[in-house]
Amino acid sequence: MPVKAKTEDLEAFLTVVDTGSFSSAANLLNQQVAKVSRAVTRLESTLEATLLNRTTRRLELTEEGEMFLRYARDGLNKLEKGEEALRLLKRAPSGKLRVDAASPFVLHQLAPLVKAFSETYPDIALDITSHDSIIDLLEHKTDIAIRIGDLSDSNLHARKLGKSKLHIVASPDYLKARPAVGDVSNLAQHKLIGFSDSPKLNRWPLKQDVELRYHLHASSGETIRHLCLAGQGIALLSHFMVYRDIEAGSLVPIFENDLVSPNRRESVQAVYYRNSAVSSRISAFLDFIQPRLIL
Repeated sequence: MPVKAKTEDLEAFLTVVDTGSFSSAANLLNQQVAKVSRAVTRLESTLEATLLNRTTRRLELTEEGEMFLRYARDGLNKLEKGEEALRLLKRAPSGKLRVDAASPFVLHQLAPLVKAFSETYPDIALDITSHDSIIDLLEHKTDIAIRIGDLSDSNLHARKLGKSKLHIVASPDYLKARPAVGDVSNLAQHKLIGFSDSPKLNRWPLKQDVELRYHLHASSGETIRHLCLAGQGIALLSHFMVYRDIEAGSLVPIFENDLVSPNRRESVQAVYYRNSAVSSRISAFLDFIQPRLIL
């Protein structure tokens, strides 16, 4: 009777492929490198096939490894879904859910919903992190990431949560102290606040070509918002983080008719790694927050 591959060996193989090294896989699985290596070797022995070519610089899937990878991934995903379905027969979704989003989205959208979510799903333990740059979900052990703008990741599943309009904003104090705003071409005469770590966010989707010169830079959209509130200049920010400021009159939208909409920065999406089965925790979280977001 043929020997069957063990689930833990399959998990080790997939994690090595997804992270690109035995050491990264060991870190993610919280195991010793030697144990992960033995698991992959044992799997190859069971299958009587070499799945990975190992060199000092990199790992590379063999032809057999490429073929087997699809079946291993699908099999483990189906097994996880089956286990999740059995658990749901007994109780509501439970366990740790790791969510990452840019700090403005966490502060203005997620944080206000945590109390109600936790009351609805008391057995789900949320772990919320904030990164203002794109993170690797595997490296940061993240289940869901909320991302603003179009996606370029081909290895991620995505669920669109909606669109958040962009506003060019400034405080009333700034506008009183500066020359009249006038035409959008006058932006060159004003103090603009831009992103220090994301040059693409400093290319505003304007209908006409205007030279943008930045007086201040910050790495976080929330910092830029506070600089605007303090009268330090003009910035382009998403509706989800400034709508209350606009309603209160603390920030004033300008050049509303000069922005192209829709544009690449308006999309708000939740992403998760392809190797993850869509667990009940992820579904519960996204189903709960989507209708409650103010984008």
